[in-house]
Amino acid sequence: MSTWLEPEPYNWAPIVEAALVEDLGTGDLSAGCVPVDSLANWRIETQADGIICGLGIAEYLLSPTEFDPEGSHLMVHAKDGDRVSPGTTVASGRLQTQRALSSERVTLNFLMHLSGIASLTNRFAQLVEGTGARVIDTRKTLPGMRVLQKYAVRCGGGSNHRMGLYDGVMVKDNHIVACGSIQAAVDAIRRTTSHMYKIEVEATTAELAEQAIQAGAEVVLLDNMTSAEMREIVVAHKGKCLFEASGGINLDTVREVAESGVDFISVGALTHSAPSLSIHMEFE
Repeated sequence: MSTWLEPEPYNWAPIVEAALVEDLGTGDLSAGCVPVDSLANWRIETQADGIICGLGIAEYLLSPTEFDPEGSHLMVHAKDGDRVSPGTTVASGRLQTQRALSSERVTLNFLMHLSGIASLTNRFAQLVEGTGARVIDTRKTLPGMRVLQKYAVRCGGGSNHRMGLYDGVMVKDNHIVACGSIQAAVDAIRRTTSHMYKIEVEATTAELAEQAIQAGAEVVLLDNMTSAEMREIVVAHKGKCLFEASGGINLDTVREVAESGVDFISVGALTHSAPSLSIHMEFE
């Protein structure tokens, strides 16, 4: 059984390898305190309630190879997206002690960070249940970590916005200023972009939202509006496009925003401000 929540994020291994090289450098000086032929029984245990994410990375870093001693093994006891609580063992095994020590911090860094994102996303997702709105992420991600951070959002029950500038169109305020109007910006994109791409336009007022709809936007982002303002726009233009709410939305306000009738709620904090989930590795 795969520990990943399908589809597995693409090209993740180089990110993990880079982190391992960053930590190991020319070699682990501390691990030299144990004999090279010693084996350690280890387990990875969660220390808080949340959603686990990153077990495929743990499996990648801690799996025995053909060169490891006989008796080496790995067991993964959960899969990404599973709910965990304090004391949950998510993985365990037996591995060359030096290798386990050298892989410990990188493994935990990924697990704690990605599980933190998944756990925060899940809190948001639970709060909007029954409204029809979906919690989505943004491009406010750590450089080089986007594919894994957005994967963690999925594991927490959220959905992904565009991955980057290449797979979705969003006309924001600076685009509109540069082009002169919403209509001019949308028309220019229609001329140069495949018909397969939807166009989303950011609007800060009801007037701009109406201009975006008239310009042919399939999605309108309602930026930093009150729930009452968003509800009025959604009711007035129901069925003409999809609506996304954005701007300063938190756990205290997300339910009210969802009840305004918007289709999506984007939350930058999912990836830029999620606290890590406490997880540790113990030798036995």
